[in-house]
Amino acid sequence: MWEGGECWIIGGGPSIPYEFGVPEELINKVQAGEASISEYSPYLSPIHDKHVIGINAAFLLGTWIDLLFFGDPGFYWKNRRALLAYPRPKISCAKSMNPDGVREGVKYIPKHGGKSRGISRKRNHIAWNTNSGFASLSLAYDLGVKKIYLLGFDMSLDEEGNQHWHRHYRAPGKKKNPKKVPFPKHMTGYNAVLSDATTLGLEIINVSQNSTIQGFKKQTIKEIFG
Repeated sequence: MWEGGECWIIGGGPSIPYEFGVPEELINKVQAGEASISEYSPYLSPIHDKHVIGINAAFLLGTWIDLLFFGDPGFYWKNRRALLAYPRPKISCAKSMNPDGVREGVKYIPKHGGKSRGISRKRNHIAWNTNSGFASLSLAYDLGVKKIYLLGFDMSLDEEGNQHWHRHYRAPGKKKNPKKVPFPKHMTGYNAVLSDATTLGLEIINVSQNSTIQGFKKQTIKEIFG
C-alpha cells in the first residue's frame, strides 16, 4: 500500500510531546488527566499528511492516524466502544481478535510462528518481539515502506517517572515503579530487528533524543522538517 515510501510509527514513550514542542503546561494537564490526548494533535501537524501507524492509545490523537495497530487483546476490550466508533483501519496480531480474519472491524494478521523476533518477511505476518512497538515494524515492512520514523520508542521513564506520553493506562498522579518496567523484555528482539532492517534495506530513524536504543540513527523534528 505504501510501496517505496516512508511512514511514522507513534509508540508510547513520554518524549513525543517534547519532540514536537508541546507546551509544558499542556503536557502536565494531559499527564494529570485534566486535558484530552487529542489536544496534542495540532502540535503534531507536521506528520498529519504522512503515512502514520498509531500504536494502542495513539488512535485518540485523531482520525489522521492512518492505521491503528495493537497486539494486546486487553487493550481492545478496555477501549472497545471507542474503537468500534473509530473510522480508520485497525489491525492486530492478537489471536483472539479473530482467526477468521476480521472481528468487530479489526483485521487479524497472525504472528509469524517461525520468527518471533526481528522483522517478518512472510506476507501478512508479524514478528511479535514481545511488544506492539517493534511488532509494528513488520506491518510497516509488509506495507512496502523503505523508511520508518519512530516516535516514543524511548525504552525509559522520563524524569517524572512516566512511562507514556499520556495517562490512558494509569490513574493520574500514579507513577510507574522503576523496578517493574517492561523495557528489558521489550528489547529482547532488538538485535534481530536491527539485523533484519539492515538486510532488508529498511532505514529506521529514531525521533526520540532520550531513547536508550542506540543502534538506530537519531534525528530531531527540526532536522527532518527544517
